[in-house]
Amino acid sequence: MISGFANDKARKRYAEVYDAILDWPLPYEDLTVETSFGPTYVRRSGGDGEPLVLLHGFTVTSLMWQRYAAELGRDHVLYAVDSMGEPGRSVQTAPMPDARANADWLAEVLDSVGHDKVHLVGLSRGGWLALNQAIHRPERVSRVTAFDPAGFFRSWLRVYGYLWTGLLTMFLPGFLRRRIKADSKYSGFVDPAIRRLMIAQLPFRMKAFMIGDFTDEGLRGISVPTRIILAGRSPLHDAREVQARLARLAPGVETEIVDTSHGLDLVEPTFLRDRIMGHPRS
Repeated sequence: MISGFANDKARKRYAEVYDAILDWPLPYEDLTVETSFGPTYVRRSGGDGEPLVLLHGFTVTSLMWQRYAAELGRDHVLYAVDSMGEPGRSVQTAPMPDARANADWLAEVLDSVGHDKVHLVGLSRGGWLALNQAIHRPERVSRVTAFDPAGFFRSWLRVYGYLWTGLLTMFLPGFLRRRIKADSKYSGFVDPAIRRLMIAQLPFRMKAFMIGDFTDEGLRGISVPTRIILAGRSPLHDAREVQARLARLAPGVETEIVDTSHGLDLVEPTFLRDRIMGHPRS
């Protein structure tokens, strides 16, 4: 096994927490998609409309989408994926050393869900996965909606500083965590359910290729309709610099800057649905 928990006890404890906070608001079906990189867990729910494949942020698993599923599932069939190489119900069994391998893995997942084309929706690392797919393996992608995607980093030091500070924030006393405002860049780290899940996954050994910077050549090659919503106060990058770079390299990509921070506060349910539903098809 390439990645997983340090021992069976830690794996069982994490699974118990995962199941305890699973509160999907729609009837759903558990799917296991066999891929060259290991079995991938997908939760299918929703109606019969355009298929949405939901790609979560770093380490928070497909459960991050449960507060949005009812809103999105009215008009779409939803496929919420536990990303390979991260905590969750997917199990990585082969190396994924680069961006192309990540795209090959997701292509195998998309081949298995039974649709000619799907709309990829991702937040943070999930946004990176969605854009990475549009660059390397776009054949089953109808369009992409990415919310403050990773991959446009100004500084890796800045990114690691954000992650480590967020992790430390999780362990603040409760009265201090409650003082962190909803629009803070650390709000996701103190969300009760997400915090519980992240603490339970601390023994997880992360082995997958995580995030690579997008090259100019890659961005120029995006051919599917793509909408990127950038957080104006993102800790990952300067939103206006990203917008200017995309305007120069990929003028067909639609961008929007929202005055908020990175994370769950960016994707309020109605806002999320409006950005997805209002995205023109090819």
